[in-house]
Amino acid sequence: MATLDRHIQALVERVTRDIILPRYRNLASGDVEDKGGGDPVTVADKESEAALREGLSTLAPGVAFVGEELVHADPATLEHLKGDCWIVDPIDGTRNFASGQPPFGILIARAEGGLAQSGWIYDCLTGRFCIAHRGAGAFVDGARVTARTSGDDMPVAAISLVYMDDAQREAVKQQICPHYSLVDIPYCAAEQYPRLALGQNDVSIFERTLAWDHAAGVLWLEEAGGKAARHDGSAYRVDEWERTGLIGAASPALWEEMAARLQSLA
Repeated sequence: MATLDRHIQALVERVTRDIILPRYRNLASGDVEDKGGGDPVTVADKESEAALREGLSTLAPGVAFVGEELVHADPATLEHLKGDCWIVDPIDGTRNFASGQPPFGILIARAEGGLAQSGWIYDCLTGRFCIAHRGAGAFVDGARVTARTSGDDMPVAAISLVYMDDAQREAVKQQICPHYSLVDIPYCAAEQYPRLALGQNDVSIFERTLAWDHAAGVLWLEEAGGKAARHDGSAYRVDEWERTGLIGAASPALWEEMAARLQSLA
């Protein structure tokens, strides 16, 4: 494990131990707020992000920081995604965390030129630590991994319908879902991306594609040999924050199959 990876691992472990887990299933009534649209944030999200920002600033002084809660407070922070920056989701899966349910994790990416160059995915409850650097492969707990499929006769799909409009949601239900063995979405990208490479799920579609949710996972899945891209096949870029729609799959063939089905809806 490279020196940077060891530092990142120590940081996320410390933040999890000192800030996140002490409040797991231990949130007071005033510790959870609604950012709007049923999107919760907890005191642990805010404190975790502050600690992660401080820790990352010591690893790379002067590099811009784009955190989910910072962007909520100041949307102009998104402009940093055009340059060299850290991208952080301090608790990915806040909905689960706030309700006292797994999974939830920490997502960190380092991006340059609109593309993630490194990504780290940490599962706060199991300690699973995923690492990817562009062109260098994907790793779980120090072991290199290669994406594998579920092996099911019908591809296993986790399809997020949450942010689709009514017409799009109905079309997907009627014309896409019958071709797959459907499983529940985990409401946590830090769990969904590993599932796509580790033989649990074969394909996922996402409508909302915010950088802190997807930058690390897209890179990790692709470095494992899977594929994650926009519906038209273009690369996922963190500096295209107004775009929606993303397909992730355990193999390029599974990606192509889903992309063709979605394009038929247009």
